[in-house]
Amino acid sequence: MKETNVDSRFGVTELEDLPEDLRERIGVIAEKSGFVPNVFRALGHRPAELRAFLDYHDALMERTDGLSKAERELVVVATSGANHCTYCVVAHGAILRIRAKDPQLADRVATNPWQVELDERGRAIVDLALALARKPELFGEADIEAARKAGLTEDEIWDVGAITALFAMSNRLAHLTALRPNPEFYAMGRDQKR
Repeated sequence: MKETNVDSRFGVTELEDLPEDLRERIGVIAEKSGFVPNVFRALGHRPAELRAFLDYHDALMERTDGLSKAERELVVVATSGANHCTYCVVAHGAILRIRAKDPQLADRVATNPWQVELDERGRAIVDLALALARKPELFGEADIEAARKAGLTEDEIWDVGAITALFAMSNRLAHLTALRPNPEFYAMGRDQKR
């Protein structure tokens, strides 16, 4: 384990020091992006937890039905912005810019998800996610019904809620570890023409 106080309060584990299955799994991501996202390095010292995180992340974020991949990232950026999670806003903002083919959307959503202009479906997705993320004790049937009226299916409503829940955990882990975004994330998807 290589210790550093720059990227994580608890140090990081480099790709070559991970168990073989994780090395292969994260290696694919690193090859595609050109770098190892710091979240994997920070969680790497607890391989069982990293595996569980990756499995649930992939089950929610890589589904091909229901919400589009851009809509899934919209949930992450909106809730991470509301939760003031710099790592997730920067990392998933980059992914949202790429998947939505919009270099400005992620910044607008992250800075004020309550007021950003979105189409009716996007607004319903963000409002549902924010209701669950910010005041979960007040979340109820009215929030679900508003999403239904905007045309979200039961599976899509579940996806919004499950992604919101997963990233509430992820946001808290990023706060706990003082996780710093990789510099590469900041420029990704910004040179697109809208």
